[in-house]
Amino acid sequence: MTSVSEQLLLVGSIPLDTPQDVFETFGAPLGRFLSAVPDGEVGPRSHWISRIHYQVFAGHPEFDILAHPRPDNGVERLNPHDNSDRWQFKVRDGVERVRFGDPGWRLGFARDAVNSYFVFRTLKEKGVLPRHLRFQVSMPMVNSALPPRVFPVEGDLDKIKPGFEAALRAELAKIVEKIPAEELAIQWDCATEVQDAYGAIPQLPRESMIERNVAQVRNLSPGIPEDVALGYHLCFGTLGGWPRFQPETLSETVKLANAFLEASGRRVDWIHIPLLDTEDEAFFAPLKELNPRGARVYLGAIHNMERFRQRVALARKYLPEFGLAAYCGFGRSPVTELPGILADHVKAAESAA
Repeated sequence: MTSVSEQLLLVGSIPLDTPQDVFETFGAPLGRFLSAVPDGEVGPRSHWISRIHYQVFAGHPEFDILAHPRPDNGVERLNPHDNSDRWQFKVRDGVERVRFGDPGWRLGFARDAVNSYFVFRTLKEKGVLPRHLRFQVSMPMVNSALPPRVFPVEGDLDKIKPGFEAALRAELAKIVEKIPAEELAIQWDCATEVQDAYGAIPQLPRESMIERNVAQVRNLSPGIPEDVALGYHLCFGTLGGWPRFQPETLSETVKLANAFLEASGRRVDWIHIPLLDTEDEAFFAPLKELNPRGARVYLGAIHNMERFRQRVALARKYLPEFGLAAYCGFGRSPVTELPGILADHVKAAESAA
């Protein structure tokens, strides 16, 4: 039987001001249904990879800025409005390999994780959060952090990816060093990878899709200690509104999920797959091909709740056992929507009880 603490997954971002706000507002009421709780990716991380672009790349001496988000009424804007309005960079002439200094801290993930973990641990000690919860750290995989739309010059990504992957590995090592393994969960966020799987990125050849995306998994996931929980969040994207693209079926998402699970080189604790608001049975049918290899599957069914039960019923025809989640994090959602989002998660958890 599935544990009550595996009924829900919080994908990541929650647009509140502080980790304490997130833990108290979402972690406390939902904690009994969760195995891990994120810190909400508050502040600059709420817009996901945009934070890396202006905090890391814009200040790197080996990058030139080609474009940045348009200002609002003459006031600078750090995060893009939509997919047409983005940061873009090129590698400076003469640079053959971009590297990142200050290993373990340069990208900012470890520093945020260590600070948020202190709050998490304190609230567990006070009984605000359940004792069984792990602290969830969500980070973009390399290909999501470095999409071709941000580095449009041919050949530049080949110069950047090895150094960025090394920096990400150093952040991961620092997180594992500073946070007890039995209280830690790592989630890799994969949105560009899913778009790539459907041939939605014209710059990338379709025939090499699996190897291009699996290589980063082989290089990063096996190094995570077994005592640390590991998950993957697959996404259709929310920049400019949900969904950023709408595949006709889950076929390529399932193929990518199977490849990630096989390549991880260690136990995978969960994998998250989003669901569109559709009652087309063909969309759900590929779930029968999913091979979780012992991982808990979470389906992103918590949205448009008037059709929630229909989506869940269709999914169960092809995948009898799964947990529930939203399609993505809520970082780009208005704060005024959070009470409704929380209520939807409680309703979903109670429906699965």
